[in-house]
Amino acid sequence: MEALTAIWEALPYLLHGGLVTAAIVLGAMFLGLIAGVPMAVGHVYGGRMTRLWISIYVWFFRGVPVLVLLFLVYFGFFGQIERLIQHWWGARVNMSPFAAAILVLGMASTAYQSQIFRGAIQSLPQGQLKAASALGMSDRTAMTTIILPQALRLSIPAWSNEFSIILKDSAVAFVLGTTEIMARTHFVASRTYQHLPLYLTAGVLYFILTWLGVKALLKLERKVRIPGYAH
Repeated sequence: MEALTAIWEALPYLLHGGLVTAAIVLGAMFLGLIAGVPMAVGHVYGGRMTRLWISIYVWFFRGVPVLVLLFLVYFGFFGQIERLIQHWWGARVNMSPFAAAILVLGMASTAYQSQIFRGAIQSLPQGQLKAASALGMSDRTAMTTIILPQALRLSIPAWSNEFSIILKDSAVAFVLGTTEIMARTHFVASRTYQHLPLYLTAGVLYFILTWLGVKALLKLERKVRIPGYAH
């Protein structure tokens, strides 16, 4: 009974943390999308140096754990910037843990999403771009009206996997003080000593968020699917 009481009393507090978690994940996914698509295009069609720098970025963010990235960016990079601004201009600038979590997870997601979109672009027939050029289209017009709409459709299944990964990685954001599901669960469990039932509840909340996100992306995939189209 004590466990059920602890869960019932903490549930509204944990559900509010679920909204924070969802905001972090959606923000990171959006940042990864708007940065990953240009990187994918640059990786496929860019010059040698462009491909090299993109490859270095991808290798770094895919090879370093998210927890290390959070500490590196929040306490290292932004800590140095804040001290420089305070030293030279006397102003105090603080980056919130919430914004830092979105930025770091977004940068990590950019590395993964760029490779998802790169694979989708490379899976398309290469003659499409040449055909568009023969019809008088510029490369930018052909990319935005022919190549990318197809590539984005083909990327949705892999994108749902990336959503699940980012959602699970968001749990480590609590080390910065972000008030998401894990931080709130830890806060309540440390005071009620009902660790097992509360962490099980947190696991259920993460499962529900994952299920809702994957179902939404599956619905999106079906909605944008072109009947009879196969790449």
